[in-house]
Amino acid sequence: MSGRCHTSRMALKMIGFDGDDTLWRSEDYFAQAQATFESIMTPYVELRGAALHERLYAVEKRNLAVFGYGVKGMALSMIETAIEISQARIAATDIHRIVQLAQSMLRHPVELLPGIRESVERVAARWPVVLITKGDLFHQEAKVRESGLSDLFHRIEIVSEKDTATYRRLLEEFGIAAHEFAMVGNSLRSDIAPVIELGGVGVHIPYHLTWVHERDASVGDPARVRELADAGALFEALVSIESSAA
Repeated sequence: MSGRCHTSRMALKMIGFDGDDTLWRSEDYFAQAQATFESIMTPYVELRGAALHERLYAVEKRNLAVFGYGVKGMALSMIETAIEISQARIAATDIHRIVQLAQSMLRHPVELLPGIRESVERVAARWPVVLITKGDLFHQEAKVRESGLSDLFHRIEIVSEKDTATYRRLLEEFGIAAHEFAMVGNSLRSDIAPVIELGGVGVHIPYHLTWVHERDASVGDPARVRELADAGALFEALVSIESSAA
């Protein structure tokens, strides 16, 4: 998916950024939580590794419409999964451990990815930038506040889902056309595919860990996507996108 964007376009008027695993670490903590959950369940079931994670993901997926994304939804799904697979034998003390696990994740300090502050500053000096992140409102607000990046963004949008309907609504509020917008993020499903479908540009910066739910995506027009190893080359990539449009 690397290479030049062969599209006829006007100059970019706004750049969008994802939050989790694009600006700061997130999935690492979820992966650690899954490992802790497995250790909690060891006395109760023989399920291990991928098999246990598949059972947990099945519960998380069916609960997304009720709990949404984020730590709280994950914790409730962990409790539901634990009760189901242990046939309600799990002790209250171990359910409490799952609650404490979630509390620990919600209190975890925000750790920016390498070079992010400098990269966002450089992009923001040339284009208006917006943060579009999804998840639990309270937790996402805390992450944005603790990141120290909020002063760089023209707007900050915390949404429950990142799909074509959400991006279409936001672009209308921003007052720009889709082909004037580029979205930067680690998730093809949430950050790239919906924007490409609307006619925008995606800059995909993969993270070393990706939740299985975010891997399930297809991009309609790969030529409209730039893939970068990290944010260090982001400014140059966006300038190149504009140059190829001209």
